[in-house]
Amino acid sequence: MKNRLTSYLIEFSSLNLTRPASDKVRILEILAVVITAVSKFVFVDYLNWRLSFVNVTILAWSAYLMYRYKKDKLVLTDWGFRTDNFLAVLKLVLPFSLVSIMSFVMIGYIQGTLNVTWHILPLLITYPIWGTVQQFLTIALVAGNLNHIKSFKLSKPLIILITAILFSVVHYPSLWLILGTFVLALFYGYIYLKAKNIYVLGIVHGWLGALFYYTVVNQDPFADIFMKYL
Repeated sequence: MKNRLTSYLIEFSSLNLTRPASDKVRILEILAVVITAVSKFVFVDYLNWRLSFVNVTILAWSAYLMYRYKKDKLVLTDWGFRTDNFLAVLKLVLPFSLVSIMSFVMIGYIQGTLNVTWHILPLLITYPIWGTVQQFLTIALVAGNLNHIKSFKLSKPLIILITAILFSVVHYPSLWLILGTFVLALFYGYIYLKAKNIYVLGIVHGWLGALFYYTVVNQDPFADIFMKYL
């Protein structure tokens, strides 16, 4: 009975519940995401304005999200900001998450990079917010729009691959982050095209990302961003 209910929720979540946006709007949204990604190399990697970049990105895209919502009350649901299928999508993501965590610990142990301090606690609370924004941009606006553009049709595997490449390249120059985000985006792209829920993807992304930094990448984002202000 539970399995049947889960399948019903997944099937319902994959329906297009809003008035379709034009191809022009979808392409412009993808271009805006690409511009945001390129801006990361300027403001984060070159100028080292990481916190400012994150805050401006969240505010700017939140404003766009509200703009679209005023024009179409169903657009948030179509993008995946929904709770009706939360548990169903979580069940799909949970096995991947558990395997990922075990892999992080194993790699960190082998490398000697296990460095889990109290600094991870604030990130486990705040990073899911940034993770949700990233999933909205890369999975909803890139993969979702590519899947619905009518002027040209791409296969779902190609859409997932394009999205994964874009998401991983943004994390250059860290090879571990490129590899980790590429695998994550491959899985997330598959899940999203099957059942849309940005909340699940964003929260899990935030938790996995925070743990990944302190086990595999051997970086302390909390210290890098906040300790200079304390």
